[in-house]
Amino acid sequence: MTSCIFNWSGGKDSSLALYHCLNNPELDIKYLVTTVNDAVNRISMHGVREELLIKQAESIGIPLYQVRLPEMPGMREYDETMRTHLQKFRDEGITHSIFGDIFLEDLKKYRDERLAEIGMTGIYPLWKRDTHELIDEFLALGFGTVIACTQAALEKFVGKEITKELIAELPDGVDVCGENGEFHTFAFKGPIFSKPINYKIGEKIFKEYKAPQDANDSCISADAPKISGFWYCDLLLD
Repeated sequence: MTSCIFNWSGGKDSSLALYHCLNNPELDIKYLVTTVNDAVNRISMHGVREELLIKQAESIGIPLYQVRLPEMPGMREYDETMRTHLQKFRDEGITHSIFGDIFLEDLKKYRDERLAEIGMTGIYPLWKRDTHELIDEFLALGFGTVIACTQAALEKFVGKEITKELIAELPDGVDVCGENGEFHTFAFKGPIFSKPINYKIGEKIFKEYKAPQDANDSCISADAPKISGFWYCDLLLD
């Protein structure tokens, strides 16, 4: 059996990837690993509160392992922090790291190179699958997810649950799984959860970010603007 960590963002792609992994008897998932913004106690990039993340892990039934990061880490700081934690996992005998990535080649290459440095290997259950097929499968399995944050131009979608109708409304050029960073989600029900996570909609706010020069490309693509903004919907435990 392969001993693994699962890189858990709390969103729909993580949920679907985890679903497939839990149905693979060859994989033994030791931890859900999530990077958390230490300044505000929220999931990095997604902006979801730590208490909702904890509820997800409790409902899934896999130990949660938080990697605490500053609000805007540079690549060197990010890499050093992650290497420390990955080495800890490797010392425990964990050999593989699972991701929900779909088609970003540069990101996969980056992950695989960092893992190889300490003798670990990446697993990508959703890799190169059609994103329309993935979102259809996600909904057909009974998962539920809400859009926690969006790029500035997609403001009207933030705080809404993903449905087939919402997917049909997305503008041309927006990936239906948000794989290019157009939006991020919070999964609140589905076959991996023992019970749904009840949430309610809070304040909606816009935040502008200036990318650091050595920004970690797991968050910001090479051709992204130097200054960009996201709409966030604050999700609260209900």
